[in-house]
Amino acid sequence: MVINKYLAELMGTLILVGLGTMGILATIAAGGDGIAQIVVIAFAFGLALLAGIWVVGHVSGAHFNPAVTLAMLLDRRISLADAIGYWVAQFAGATVGSLIVLAITGDPDDVAATATVYESLTAAIVVEIALTAVFVWVIMTTTRFSRARGNHAPLAIALTLVGVHLAGIPFSGSSVNPARSFAPAAVGGVFGSELLVYMWAPLVGAIVAFALHRLFPVPETAVE
Repeated sequence: MVINKYLAELMGTLILVGLGTMGILATIAAGGDGIAQIVVIAFAFGLALLAGIWVVGHVSGAHFNPAVTLAMLLDRRISLADAIGYWVAQFAGATVGSLIVLAITGDPDDVAATATVYESLTAAIVVEIALTAVFVWVIMTTTRFSRARGNHAPLAIALTLVGVHLAGIPFSGSSVNPARSFAPAAVGGVFGSELLVYMWAPLVGAIVAFALHRLFPVPETAVE
């Protein structure tokens, strides 16, 4: 059923945002700071993504990210109608994930603490575009490989998200996902102009990833 694809995107994005942002709160509760905090958050999001891929990836392709869906639309792997359905489901799933976090903590300020923030606008723009481009490029490439070469895409994608967070958290909070940034900001009541960067910069990164994927195509012998 078509609706199952949208429900899968909703659930996968819920898992990504819910578990990932709970990882942020866990580091705060444990009094972590510095590199230890960055590592924990990076793996929280990477492992949450891996969990989502494993449970519903076979249904929807496991985008869980409007930027990924945009790249797949440009590459004609998904129709415009499905892309719109995916986008709605992703923002809905992320919002439900943040509402669950709110239900757990009971404090909107805790949810607000998981929102992505930046100190330098220029750095945030460059980081979000560049890291989204790398992340989405990996997704586009690894999902094109034949199963005969080994289904390594889930692990490669999850580890790339870990790397993206390790590199980007100090500069932009490492969103690379408009839905991930929107939900905690909206539920936590910090829905300000700063959020705009996290809405459009990852989409630009997705366009860059699509261009790179076309520039360095996967050989036909490696594709089913």
